[in-house]
Amino acid sequence: MRIGYPCLNRSLGCTPSRTFRLASYSPGRLVETVRLNLDCLGRVLEYNRAHGLLFFRITSDLVPFASHPVCAFPWHEEFAPRFAELGNVIRSGAMRISMHPDQFTLINSPDEDIFRRSAAELAYHARVLDLLELDGTARIQVHAGGVYNDKPAAIDRFCRRFERLGEAVRRRLTVENDDRLYTVADCLQISRRTGVPVLFDSFHHQLHNRGEEAAQALGQAAATWKKGDGPPMIDYSSQKKGERAGRHAESIDLKDFARFIAAAGALDFDIMLEIKDKEKSALRARRQLVRMKRIPGS
Repeated sequence: MRIGYPCLNRSLGCTPSRTFRLASYSPGRLVETVRLNLDCLGRVLEYNRAHGLLFFRITSDLVPFASHPVCAFPWHEEFAPRFAELGNVIRSGAMRISMHPDQFTLINSPDEDIFRRSAAELAYHARVLDLLELDGTARIQVHAGGVYNDKPAAIDRFCRRFERLGEAVRRRLTVENDDRLYTVADCLQISRRTGVPVLFDSFHHQLHNRGEEAAQALGQAAATWKKGDGPPMIDYSSQKKGERAGRHAESIDLKDFARFIAAAGALDFDIMLEIKDKEKSALRARRQLVRMKRIPGS
């Protein structure tokens, strides 16, 4: 069981998601920005390895405008050696990596142009993971998308569109239940048709489900992960007190976390903490897992 956090380490004083305005684009600006982003990513990976945080979600903003037509510069060739170095750090540390495109990446949009842009964005994410020379356990997670007043048709469109994505994307894709539109049961329908594994989001399941207990839904999602996919991945968070439903907590509630881990029983999975204070909560959660004898102490 590996535990981690997404995109940004708040202890290091750098960001791997520097960007700039589209109007300011130039090859030189891109190269300098990507260099700084990769250097920061390297610092984050070293921190995580040193602290036993072996699961990390790389920001989609690592290469600004990578899927936009304006970006004609061959950044993937320019930085291939640096990506290979970072990939070696990941592999030698037995770390796992994921990526998560933003909510505007919609495979099942009825708008063909939106799908085209979404496919380009997914291809960029796959290229990053390929440049890092990571195997099929490094995943790209997406939401199923919109309902568009007809969920069965939207699910069917997702499945048909999946076949039009490049192989590099298809072999890494995983679909996640969300907090409003698509339950775990809906995602299981997609998985049965496409073979895409289902990433279980515990907080989303609390907010939107078909009456299944979390342990049952987690088990169903976990069963969709094949050997080459790696252990099931899950997202964990909890409600921020005093805020609207769906707002992620600022820091981890260890009692709630311990209840969730206990309810999961002997099932093995990798946990992404979608908690606002990032590595601080991840370190506390790791210590909790040691106390529960789910992972070895160090």
